[in-house]
Amino acid sequence: MLKRCIATISLSLTALASIHCQAAEQPLRIGYVFAMANAPALIADKQGFYKQEGLNVDIKALGDGPIIQQAVAAGELDIAYVGTPPVYQWYSRGLESRILAKVNYGQAAVIANANGLINKVTDLKGKKLAGVKKGSGMDVLLRGFVLKEHAQLDPEQDLSIIDMPPGNMDAALERNIVDAAFTWEPFVSQSVLRGTSKLVLDVNQVMPNYPWYVITALPKILKERPEDVVKLLRAHRKAIAFLNEHPEESNRIIAEAFQLQALQSADGKSILPEQIVAEARKRLGWSAELQESDLQFIQRLMDYSRDLGFMNSSPSLEQLVDTSYLEKAAR
Repeated sequence: MLKRCIATISLSLTALASIHCQAAEQPLRIGYVFAMANAPALIADKQGFYKQEGLNVDIKALGDGPIIQQAVAAGELDIAYVGTPPVYQWYSRGLESRILAKVNYGQAAVIANANGLINKVTDLKGKKLAGVKKGSGMDVLLRGFVLKEHAQLDPEQDLSIIDMPPGNMDAALERNIVDAAFTWEPFVSQSVLRGTSKLVLDVNQVMPNYPWYVITALPKILKERPEDVVKLLRAHRKAIAFLNEHPEESNRIIAEAFQLQALQSADGKSILPEQIVAEARKRLGWSAELQESDLQFIQRLMDYSRDLGFMNSSPSLEQLVDTSYLEKAAR
């Protein structure tokens, strides 16, 4: 009888160990907005940095911030590479994600018809500007910073903002459907290199190194898989170092991953996909660190969202940001 009990206990312990092992082997499910600025996610995957950290991942590229946040809310993702506005907007609705690290800085710009009369943002008064969905993260940046703060224009009264996909904006400029467009990389560089548009405002020039995409996780994931989160952030740091230390190689990887096509400029010159990425780097870069200036910018974005009526309340920075895991990853 005693032997039977010992055998039963032994089998139970083995079963528990097996369950624990299976849980440990569950991949960390990562989702990122499919944008050039989120290149660290795909670099970490393609260069094997997740594997180097002993991390099993299931990584997916998704369309935009709201789709990412929906997947997080549904329990389909553990880690998100997403724009800051969707994070605090969804936090105010109950999805209390924590910002763990920065992914990039820069990416957005105002471009105008190459032959048009718009040379500065204040020239947009009375004109038509292509933008993205009202209330989205980029729309908050456009209305709150670019128009209201920088250009002193009323986004509701002083111009018409026309919602359209960024991939359609260049054609809209060429056909004079709009006078200018607010877009991001690689769309800015593709249009400028093609010669169909000119750069009116590089947001990163007037607000240097402003953060955009960040890495987030829910408290549940931070509690259940803290070591995996640290491993992911170590891989993230490696990816950013690779991007900064090997620009030509990383440009080729990015161009292939985003299926960029060669362009022909107005003077007939052929522009290779890697050259588009190199041009984009003039307005876009990568860093993991969340500096005090980054936190101040996040606070400004939350203020813009409230002032524009896109949300009634917002979390404090202390509630929203947790850099302790990034600090552990640096050790």
